[in-house]
Amino acid sequence: MDDARLHENIEQLVAREEQLRELESRPETFSTAEREELEQLRIRLDRLWDMLRQRRAKREAGLDPDDARARPAATVEDYLQ
Repeated sequence: MDDARLHENIEQLVAREEQLRELESRPETFSTAEREELEQLRIRLDRLWDMLRQRRAKREAGLDPDDARARPAATVEDYLQ
């Protein structure tokens, strides 16, 4: 996946995250399914950002950014921000 496509996916997921965060602000109507979707979305975003960082690092090191691979959620979730 190239950088432009990664950015496009990130933008779409961020838009959905904003919708869910607004719903979350009204806990009486925020469903368990929406809560789970928000958590899965957060993980997906972390993985996409990680891949984008990998691509940039490879490019800066003179390597092929297309060699970047999505890492498992358990890996990227343990990173410190």
